[in-house]
Amino acid sequence: QVQLVESGGGLVQPGGSLRLSCAASGSIFSINAMGWYRQAPGNQRELVATITSDGTTTYKDSVKGRFTISRDNAKNTASLQMNSLKPEDTAVYYCSARIMSPYGVSFDWWGQGTQVTVSS
Repeated sequence: QVQLVESGGGLVQPGGSLRLSCAASGSIFSINAMGWYRQAPGNQRELVATITSDGTTTYKDSVKGRFTISRDNAKNTASLQMNSLKPEDTAVYYCSARIMSPYGVSFDWWGQGTQVTVSS
């Protein structure tokens, strides 16, 4: 079994910053890609940023230059630094990871989500 636990969400004013963290634990042999997704009320879940095990990153166009994804492979953690936040960034943010178990099986795991609200 694997757990992904997110932290760091909250309420911030427009233009402010937040840092989200995600920690993976459990039956982990290796972690391939890790990513952050978000879902606003009435909208589908959308990809925000991803990072591979070798550090290659991708970003949703609307967050490029404002958000930075990073990871610590030794600690099985990923972070999302969010700067210059806008009201349209308001959503529940989810961490995801493609994890290979010691038995050689890969599966996509999800965290429980953390609320980010950008409002004055």
